Amino acid sequence: MSKRIFYPLFLLLIPLIGMTITDEINWSPFDFFTMGSLLILLGIGINLVSSRVKNLKNRVLYIGILVIIFMLIWAELAVGLFGTPIAGS
Repeated sequence: MSKRIFYPLFLLLIPLIGMTITDEINWSPFDFFTMGSLLILLGIGINLVSSRVKNLKNRVLYIGILVIIFMLIWAELAVGLFGTPIAGS
């Protein structure tokens, strides 16, 4: 497995630094774990698509679908976009 699937974890530095600057960002360790898991799964998915799909058009389509799914899950967890039970109360 390639180390590049872990590169998206550097995005977790944004809320970590933001928490030191302002009190408006309040993430718990569970939030970091959840987002880290989602980012690693996205990295694995992009890595699999990049290595197995040879047609550039299809590769861009599949990676775009993965990113859209990731963003929908992220929005649901953040603000309860669809009102599912995973968003909390």
